[in-house]
Order: sequence, then C-alpha cells, then structure tokens
Amino acid sequence: MAPPITASRRRDRAPLSAVLIGCAVLLLVTMTLGVAMGSVPLSPAAVWQAVFDRILGHPQPDTVAYEIVWLIRLPRVLLAAVVGAALTTAGTVVQALVRNALADPFLLGVSSGASVGATAVLLFGAFASLGVWALSAGSVLGALAAMAAVFLVSRSSRQLAPTQLILCGVVLSALFESVTSFLIFRGNPQATQAVLFWLLGSFGNANWTQLPIPAVCLIVAMGYLLAQARSLNALAMGTEPAASLGVDVVRLRRNLFLVTSLMVGVAVAVSGVIGFVGLVVPHIVRLMVGSEHRRVLPVGVLFGASFMVVGDLLARTIVSPQEMPIGVITSFIGAPTLIFLIRRRPYLYGATQ
Repeated sequence: MAPPITASRRRDRAPLSAVLIGCAVLLLVTMTLGVAMGSVPLSPAAVWQAVFDRILGHPQPDTVAYEIVWLIRLPRVLLAAVVGAALTTAGTVVQALVRNALADPFLLGVSSGASVGATAVLLFGAFASLGVWALSAGSVLGALAAMAAVFLVSRSSRQLAPTQLILCGVVLSALFESVTSFLIFRGNPQATQAVLFWLLGSFGNANWTQLPIPAVCLIVAMGYLLAQARSLNALAMGTEPAASLGVDVVRLRRNLFLVTSLMVGVAVAVSGVIGFVGLVVPHIVRLMVGSEHRRVLPVGVLFGASFMVVGDLLARTIVSPQEMPIGVITSFIGAPTLIFLIRRRPYLYGATQ
C-alpha cells in the first residue's frame, strides 16, 4: 500500500518565506501579463498606471486603455486567480481527506455534481428567486449532493476505503455528466451552445459582480483550513493515528466536506468545470515545500492562482481573435505534468520503485 501523502521522502526544498515571496512575485507578473496582453496590447506601465489612478482616487482618464483594464481584463484576471486558488486548495484538502494522491474534486465527481446544479439554473431558471446568488446556490448544492453520494456509496463497514472512493467517484462523475447532458438536451436549444462552452471552462463573462462571492468563500475557507493544518496532517496519516492524537475525525471530515463543496461550487458557478488544477498543482507545490499543510496551503493559493491566470491568458491568445475553453488548456498542461510526476514519484501512486 502506498504511504500517506504527508510522508515526505525529501526535505523541504526552500524556506517557506522565500517560496511565498517567489510565488507572490510570479503571481504579480502573470497578472500583469494577463491584463496587458490581448487583442489590444498594453504596456505593463499603462496597466499599473490605470490601477494606481483608480486606487489613489485620481481623476479617471477617458481612455481606451483605462476602459480595457478596469472593465474587461482586470476583473477577468482576478477571477481566474481566485478560482485557481480555490481549486488548488480544494484538491489539497481532498487528497488529505481520502489519503490518496490521485484524488481531486474533478475525479471524485464534485465538479460534475456542481455542473448539474449550475446547468439546471442556466437552462431552467432553478433558484431564480435568489437572483444573482442562484448560480452559486445551484452549484454548491450540486457539489454537496455529489460529494455526499460518493462518500455514501464508497463506505465499506463504516470505513472509508480510498481506492473504492476513487472508483466510485469516477463512476458517479460519469453519471452526473450524463445528467448534465440530459438537462442540456431537454433545455432551451438557444442556450445549449453557451452552456456547452461554459461547461468546458471560461472566464469570458467575468465582471466585478462575480468576484466577491468566490473571493469571500476562499478567504473564509483558508482561514479555517490554516487553523486546522495540524489536524489535516494527522488525518492524512490515517483515521486511527489522527484519533490517537486527539482529532475529532468525524467532525473534521464533515467540516472539510462542507468547505470543499463550497469552494468547488462557487468556482464552478463562475468558471465552469476546469479539470486537472486541483489534481496537479498540489503535487507541484509539495515538490517545492514538502507535505506540511501549513506550508502547502498558502503556497498552493499563490501558485494555483498563477497557474490559472496563465491558462486563461493562453486560452485568450492562442487562437486569437477566438477564445478557447480554459478546460482544454488545463488538460493539455495538466495531463503531461501528472505523467511526469507519476514517473518521478511513483511511491505516491502505489507503484513500486
């Protein structure tokens, strides 16, 4: 049996402060490029000038550059960063929760369940009384229902078998995807194309009103997870070791279940289903800082945000003036990266050395 994912076989690569500073710089650079590059290229100086003018309350110039930065590109880049951070954090938590390096919200069917709820809102107006909260509510409820179904089906003799959890997640994910396809088939034909594009992942409709909900959810979730970092480390070693260290395993799992579903639900609501981020990025982060969750979580937020910003930038520019779904980009990047990681660290995936 493969050792738990917290059993690091290498020393931490670098001091946490140095890695955080490096990741923060990387995020600033990628966000600057994300705002500057596009069909109308801008210089980094023009981007930051527009940002500082707005922050410092200077008179807002009536220029094309200012409108592009504040009304189009900056909210999109910020939303991509928040979603990338949320999916990375959710993937890190799920891998510790089930003690399996191949687990993530996408493989466990949580993202697919969230897409069912979101599709019901988009095509049939479910939760319409909630107004702007309708899409987030549908996605979160779908994610909660999906994760609950996966956990219930995979439980064996009141124990959570990691391998069985992955298998059940894959099967139920296919079931949820078929439900989504059925809803699309039965829904409004005029909205079908837009929904299909959204399901592949896109930030094309990003605006400032979409940013607060996922940002607040991410901040609250990170605050809770950092406070529970020691418990996460214990849980990743197994149920019995965690219980022997005084961790209330049942309560912790329930809370992690809710936090993960919340993050994935709001992320899917604003971006669609984006795979591989929550699976690949946590492993890259562990290569840099080890497996201690007090280190992995904050670094993962910054690196996951940068990863998603770069992916969105490629989606906007690689086939310009058209836009490619970001799920295609993350799959192209994530699949080879995961293969490389499996070959480099086979003991994490149950392979013999």
